[in-house]
Amino acid sequence: MIEATAAEMIHHCSLDDVSLQDSWLTIGVFDGVHRGHQEIIRRLTAGARAAASTAVVLTFDPHPAAILGGRDIKCLTTPDERAELLGELGVDVVITESFTRELSYVSAQDFVQRLKQRLGLRRLLIGYDFALGKDREGNPPRLAQIGKSLGYGVDVVQAVGDESGVYSSSAIRRLVSLGHVAEAAELLGHSYGLRGPVIHGDGRGRRINIPTANIDYPRQKVIPSNGIYACWARLNGDRLRAAVNIGINPTFTPDKHIPNIEAHFLDFDRDLYGRQVQLEFVARLRDELRFPSVQALVDQIWRDVDDVRARLGTG
Repeated sequence: MIEATAAEMIHHCSLDDVSLQDSWLTIGVFDGVHRGHQEIIRRLTAGARAAASTAVVLTFDPHPAAILGGRDIKCLTTPDERAELLGELGVDVVITESFTRELSYVSAQDFVQRLKQRLGLRRLLIGYDFALGKDREGNPPRLAQIGKSLGYGVDVVQAVGDESGVYSSSAIRRLVSLGHVAEAAELLGHSYGLRGPVIHGDGRGRRINIPTANIDYPRQKVIPSNGIYACWARLNGDRLRAAVNIGINPTFTPDKHIPNIEAHFLDFDRDLYGRQVQLEFVARLRDELRFPSVQALVDQIWRDVDDVRARLGTG
């Protein structure tokens, strides 16, 4: 299966689908494609361009820690979102390999030989703490040793961070889950996003003259904590301001457990059922609250709308 997700970038869903020559490659989960990842990708694409080679990223789904550690890991990006972000950074080919326990038993030598066969591996860029293969034997020195016999070189990229420390997907996942979306964006280098189709809700927003779009979302994604957010929404090329509620609507359904994501698009009122919406979280405005009356809720929503206008301006 091959999907085009960004201009001139090809997304393969298995290494077995690929046949390339003279590739520059980096390997990792790259969840979120944060600032640290972007430094590796920048070096990859620059080196590949200078060598007239193909810039390739090999990533995995599901997250290896979910398989090896039995953890329920909510990710910052779906495989398609990750591929799209990598394509925007200039990567030519993204391969999302299915990660299984059986794959974890493959030796570093055997796995890299497969990479050489499928990709014509010429240069491998890896992080300082990278390891692959059975028992994580494929660390940078071992991969360089294998490279001497297979004919590829290895470049090790040191840790990248800021005054708060090394950029980390797990730290960003925690920030998003706590609703700290502005802080997460600083580490990501872009706003945190959620994408999904508009689905039918209970129609309550329209009854109170504040129509909202109920947006479905991938259950494997990190969802910001319940609250009200200022977001940019992308819809078929349009960029709209949105006041977004994540939560259970405690004024009406206090016993609900699974949160909804509902967006009120400013200065926009059209039928959106079934259409895809991309939300980009800019700021958390407040907690989700239970109000003593519907009118009190309506008054607060209009204050939230004014706050969104103030935070986002005209774009």
